[in-house]
Amino acid sequence: MERIDIEKFRQTYSAYVDTFREGGRLPEMMELKRVHTAFVAANAKAICSGERFDAHTADVCVLAALLHDTGRYEQLKKYNTFRDSDSVDHAVYSHDIVKTLGWLDRLDPADSDAVLKAVLYHNRRDLPNDMPPLTDTAAKCVRDADKLDIFRVLEDRVKTTDWRKDSTAFWNLKYDLPPNPAVLDAIKKGTSVDYQNIKSIADFVLIQIGWLKSGLYFETSRRLAKERNHFEFRRRFVLELTGYDAAELM
Repeated sequence: MERIDIEKFRQTYSAYVDTFREGGRLPEMMELKRVHTAFVAANAKAICSGERFDAHTADVCVLAALLHDTGRYEQLKKYNTFRDSDSVDHAVYSHDIVKTLGWLDRLDPADSDAVLKAVLYHNRRDLPNDMPPLTDTAAKCVRDADKLDIFRVLEDRVKTTDWRKDSTAFWNLKYDLPPNPAVLDAIKKGTSVDYQNIKSIADFVLIQIGWLKSGLYFETSRRLAKERNHFEFRRRFVLELTGYDAAELM
């Protein structure tokens, strides 16, 4: 089966992102998304390699990772926020923009559909159960790759922002509240956390501990998370915030 030219798609994507530059530079929040996308694509490539996916499956996964947040730029430009609840579902927006731009029109229809569905579903609480195998693999790969970089982003924010004084660093979440019992209960049961139960920074971090416990699909993803010490960072941070030791959740 013919390989997908990922580099050509990368150039197309970069040219699209460049249309949002102002005076040659991307606005700061858009630049963060551009960097995030590069890390997610690299994570997807690492997952594909570790899981020994065939070349065609790997191409579809990496392409879906590259395109998963395409709508973020227009979202910020139009609504001045990345908060989906205050604007649009960014996964739906990304799916619609990629489809409208026709970037995937020359791909095999099954490949195009797999990429689009992986983009569409990457932020859902749960995936549909009846997807074709290629779509299922691509969607799971993008979700894992995205989470792996969200771990990095949180750690960078903790290290580089004055989050105790700057309430916007963690979306105005309180830093001095104990974990919400509803969040702890969901993580212990290995079920999805209702985001309406996020009341504090600790809750937000604990959700990510839940991902580390039961939210990653692939062994390679779990290995990479362990090698990058993502759990230990979150355990120490929650302990600092609340005195709660998240080790008992694992």
